[in-house]
Amino acid sequence: MKTIKMSTISTALLLAGMTASVPVHADETILIGLAGPLTGPSARIGKDLENGAQLAIDDANKAHPTVGGKAVTFKLQSEDDQSDPRVAVAVAQRLVDSGVAGVVGHWNTGTSIPAARIYHDAGIAQVAPVATGHAYTQQGFDTSFRVMGHDDDGGNYAGQYAIKTLKAKRIAVIDDRTAFGQGLADEFIKSLESQGVKIVDRQYVDDKTVDFSAVLTAIRSKNADLVFFGGVDSQAAPLARRIKQLGMNATLMGAGGFVSQTFLTLAQKEGDGVVALEPGLPVDQMPGGKGFEQAYQSRYHTHIELHAPFAYDATRVLIAAIEKANSVDASQYLPVLRNINFSGVTGQIAFDAQGNLKNPSFTVYKVVNGKWQPQTVVGGAAK
Repeated sequence: MKTIKMSTISTALLLAGMTASVPVHADETILIGLAGPLTGPSARIGKDLENGAQLAIDDANKAHPTVGGKAVTFKLQSEDDQSDPRVAVAVAQRLVDSGVAGVVGHWNTGTSIPAARIYHDAGIAQVAPVATGHAYTQQGFDTSFRVMGHDDDGGNYAGQYAIKTLKAKRIAVIDDRTAFGQGLADEFIKSLESQGVKIVDRQYVDDKTVDFSAVLTAIRSKNADLVFFGGVDSQAAPLARRIKQLGMNATLMGAGGFVSQTFLTLAQKEGDGVVALEPGLPVDQMPGGKGFEQAYQSRYHTHIELHAPFAYDATRVLIAAIEKANSVDASQYLPVLRNINFSGVTGQIAFDAQGNLKNPSFTVYKVVNGKWQPQTVVGGAAK
């Protein structure tokens, strides 16, 4: 399996006899793949992931890395999966054919699941920075990893918070029918049922829905005091606005994909009061969060959108395994990656037998005066 791209000297220069002025022993380049939505409605998130991964590549190269006794340069190769499962498979094959040593991606569960088989068949690591659906790592591939908590835990914690802290009595659930949204909603409902609570209604939309009037009218007739949405920020914002416009006295809640600047911009004042559980710690509570945020803003002159710190750590932990194994051969670095204990920006990274992050933390946020404010942290090493 070809995984290293060697810098070569132009044949034309050699034929011209110009070898004296050209360095013959250039660094070897190790390609790290990045797969995510770089165009389309989710492009802002894909770019955020790419930015985080590129910062990791830059930091790794500053240390003048060596692998197998040779100086190497890591290089990011980004591919656009358009957040489409079919495109994701083609992108995964393209990255494999390009000779990448491993891949950081994909963004969501729906794209990560089908792509995982391509990486497994090629024998290279896939380290998902997000992809919170548990089904991604339940496929049994020893090449699949993730650096944030999965939705079985997230849905469970969200359900507990809804009952114990928000004191919700009549709960309705909406999901966007994606692998992420539906899976998350299912886990949330399981959590409620384990506490002896049954939902009053369940409605479905798709990931392109912009008008939530029909489903909310049905939910309003059930007198729901909390609406849980399995979906992401770009749809959660108009959903929040419509809840307020219909005069519903119900809290909107989500668990993953809500806590972004995009939500605040789209929801405007109607976003106040929305509650969301998000995998990981708040950036300013992450061990390396403040430094990362400063570096990100200095480099890209914009705020972190959502998941850049996790893309950074996914990239760094993959590189760390390659360096520790002293080999770009996946058969050598995969056992190291499975047993790694890495101090990342987001926290300590170690994997269980399925490739899930051990001891993941989750943070509950609430929109207060137009800003996401952390309310509490659950999970983590104390779990």
